[in-house]
Formats: sequence, C-alpha cells, structure tokens
Amino acid sequence: MTHYGKIKSYDSNKSSGMITPEKGGDALPFGRSDLQEQAKEPKVDQRFGYETKQVDGGKAQAVSLKLQEA
Repeated sequence: MTHYGKIKSYDSNKSSGMITPEKGGDALPFGRSDLQEQAKEPKVDQRFGYETKQVDGGKAQAVSLKLQEA
C-alpha cells in the first residue's frame, strides 16, 4: 500500500532523513538507498509516495520513496 508524506529533514552527510506521513503519526526514517531517484537529494516539504517495512524489532521505516510531482 502506498502512503504519502513530506520530507521533514534530510542529512546528506549521513545519507538519511525523516518523512512525516500525511495521515498523521510519527515521522519515519529512510536512507538514500530507499529513494527511487538516488541521484536527486530530497528537499524539505517535497511530497513523496512510499511503502513501509518493519525493521529493528518492529519499528517502521519508509522505503521505495518516489517523488510526487505537484
């Protein structure tokens, strides 16, 4: 199921960031490898579609992030 959210933060040094779900809830972490367009660095407030997976004992993480054009 595809979820949607906006980039809350991205640290290019750590190649990781956080995305805030549109439907509410805690921001989810993601890594550069989770971006479908890895060459483009995500910017704060850009809207992305994404999937989720469970990692580290059940914590949710955003994966397969795809930029949603306005």
